[in-house]
Amino acid sequence: MRYAELLEPGESERIHDASEELLESVGIQVRSEKARGIFRRHGCRVDNRSGVVRIPRAVVDQYRQTFVPTFTFTGRDPAFDKTIPDDSPVIITASSAPDIIDPATGKLRRATSADIANIAFLVNELPGYDVFSTSTLAHDAPEGQFSLARFYPALKNCLKPVRGNTTDMKDLQRVLELGAIVAGGQAAYRERPLITHHCCAAVSPLTLDINSTEAMIYLTERDLPCYATVAPNAGMTAPMTLLGTLTLGNAEFLAVAILKQMVKPQSPNIYASLATVADMRTGSYAPGGIETGILQMAHSQMAHFYNVPSGGYIGLSGAHCNDAQSGYETGMNITAAMLGRTHMFNTGGLLSSLMAFDYAKVVIDAEMGLMLKRLKRGLEFSEQRLALDVIAEAGHGGSYLELAHTLENMRNAALTPGVATRQMRGNWEENGRLDASARALQEAARILSADNPAVFSPEVDARIRQRFSDLVAGDARW
Repeated sequence: MRYAELLEPGESERIHDASEELLESVGIQVRSEKARGIFRRHGCRVDNRSGVVRIPRAVVDQYRQTFVPTFTFTGRDPAFDKTIPDDSPVIITASSAPDIIDPATGKLRRATSADIANIAFLVNELPGYDVFSTSTLAHDAPEGQFSLARFYPALKNCLKPVRGNTTDMKDLQRVLELGAIVAGGQAAYRERPLITHHCCAAVSPLTLDINSTEAMIYLTERDLPCYATVAPNAGMTAPMTLLGTLTLGNAEFLAVAILKQMVKPQSPNIYASLATVADMRTGSYAPGGIETGILQMAHSQMAHFYNVPSGGYIGLSGAHCNDAQSGYETGMNITAAMLGRTHMFNTGGLLSSLMAFDYAKVVIDAEMGLMLKRLKRGLEFSEQRLALDVIAEAGHGGSYLELAHTLENMRNAALTPGVATRQMRGNWEENGRLDASARALQEAARILSADNPAVFSPEVDARIRQRFSDLVAGDARW
């Protein structure tokens, strides 16, 4: 498959040069004292009073050389391991919505750990998804278990890789301990880390925070998978030009990526972004705007320039239900990103600009994920697929319906959707006139009413509960 490029030859180099200029002259404010010390020891100029770190071009160029071109997501079952870019597109649920649209009432409510368990089970069974990122918060979390109440039901109900974030170092260490119990011990976890950590270290404009940055350092020191997302918002935290927003976000990516390499050279990383343009009529966040797709394409082109995997939050929507807006914002942006050589898509299940999860949408987005995978395959050019002998066999005015060639290729040539309807209108009306959202909710109910193949063994669950008292149930129930 050939990809689209927004930046002309030489323009990627100019973006890189401008990003280096920002890092060297303006610098980046680093709130973590530990991170400032690492930058200082590796040749950067640090102003302790302001916390601003200026990174010389030579330092950026030095540590760029240790970037690696792949990143692996590891699952409880090795059959579900995914490495980008080779296995791209890798489809991941979007994450951390505080609310959920209740599937029984259709009303908005706070999300719970039981929702996370249900969504993990769904993601495990929906072939459109490759990785489960904890889609919501768990508002029933016991005190001191904010992240445990998310990761426990996620790991308990999903054999695919699990991705998420934590609030602070104590929170992180508890989650790592949980992962080690599930894996069968610390050594087994180091060999196959079942959790990929996501750190929002960069806060636009040009700031690295404390908790996420120090978590990233801690994980990188121990060879545990983690990466950060840059999220400049044009008009609010970035310039009101797409090119300026791209340059700022690229500088922030470089600052985080260079820090990772200073901690441990050749640490795997992902150039992940959620670059957006604010709706300046109201100041509203607008992740469904087509500009998000354009910026993702450009950031992915810069990732290719640095020879690192690319990805980000893409296919999000400001819509509050599964209407036409939800469909076209998601569809347009993920297609743009795919054509721009994006490898990883955080795209599943969220409405209301990342604030609300919807069970029907996560099923719909899984189907879109399968469409992306089919798009990546393209025409699959070969002499055999030209099918000249088959055309000759059918002859003039003939039919291909009864040919063995059609039977042999029908399951592979075209994607057969599970949500989209292809019935004649009369049949659709006889079957209740269900729209896509209703059909998707039926599919969610079908999956969640079946047996769960991913659930922990009683022995593993007992060890977890012996270590963490008052833990949420973590069971998927429809």
